[in-house]
Amino acid sequence: MKEKIQSLPSSPGVYLMKDSLGGIIYVGKSKNLKKRVQSYFYQSKSQPKKIKALVSHIRDLEHRVTDTEFEAFMLECRLIQEFKPMYNKKMKNPLAYTYIVVNMRDGLRRIEIAGEPAGNDGAVYFGPYTSSRHSVERAVQSFLECCQIACSSAGFNGSACLNHSLGLCRGMCLGGEAVDEYNEIIDRFIAMLDGSDRSLYEEMRDRMQRAAERYDFETAAKFRDCIEALDYILMKEKVIGFTGEDRNIVVIEELDEDRIKLFLIKRSRILYSERISVRGCDTASLCVKIKTAIFSYFGPDTRLPSSEVSREEVDEAQIIYSYLQRSDGRYLVIPEEWLGSEDSAEIDDALETFLDEV
Repeated sequence: MKEKIQSLPSSPGVYLMKDSLGGIIYVGKSKNLKKRVQSYFYQSKSQPKKIKALVSHIRDLEHRVTDTEFEAFMLECRLIQEFKPMYNKKMKNPLAYTYIVVNMRDGLRRIEIAGEPAGNDGAVYFGPYTSSRHSVERAVQSFLECCQIACSSAGFNGSACLNHSLGLCRGMCLGGEAVDEYNEIIDRFIAMLDGSDRSLYEEMRDRMQRAAERYDFETAAKFRDCIEALDYILMKEKVIGFTGEDRNIVVIEELDEDRIKLFLIKRSRILYSERISVRGCDTASLCVKIKTAIFSYFGPDTRLPSSEVSREEVDEAQIIYSYLQRSDGRYLVIPEEWLGSEDSAEIDDALETFLDEV
């Protein structure tokens, strides 16, 4: 093991840790394989119990080098889904991911958690969310309580529910104007998640700020925790929305002075990647090379019917979205209408401008 660790390269890649039977118990990634793997074996009292337990079972090590950290992220995700190592909790079981659903029950729209879409049931679904079901449930419950719509009554029976007496329900169970207020909040909640209206989110931030200004720190903390939970949900919706648009994405990453790495990405997949030498290569010939790849992988014959982002793709979608949103991430989107002819002047102009910025 010492020899293997010492011989690891200081480059991006994935490492696979194995037990005495040769089974893969953990898959990780790093932009510096040697430095990352060495860190597991430092004797440190600050190491979490999980890491100490993992290290005690490691008997062998395998690694796979990638050109970029982005490729290491994608490879790690695929290997975790393939091998399901015992010490990797995330990305192991897409079927365990959860959805937020707004459906009609007992005469009132309810915000609930579901394991999967039920089909044509008339409900509105958001997700899938990759954190634990408990985390999503806690986020929803926090929102319901902050907005005082956590009604514990089964329906409109004319009497106040327990949560009404606790200040968590504005009185939908009693009927009247509270029902209209409730429905308005549900509409704004749906609009917040689908990205069409963030006013409810901003209103909650304002209420948190006002509570802090009047030194009501308990209320301010309650809204703060709710907003942090909503931030995770809203980020996932951005990822799903971005991926579901089926964009044709060109990414170029500089490897060194003489080489670049070209990626062609669609939805949650890298359709094509290639190292390209730029030594002695002018912009015009580089454009031709990239344009040929674009029409080979984004052309009309390669298009697939649009579909919702599935649980099986959401982890890769998150990696790609995060990579593209990085401050140093540079990418070019090729609209479908530009792909009608290989003589497209729009692609030529866009590529020239893009390559000048890389």
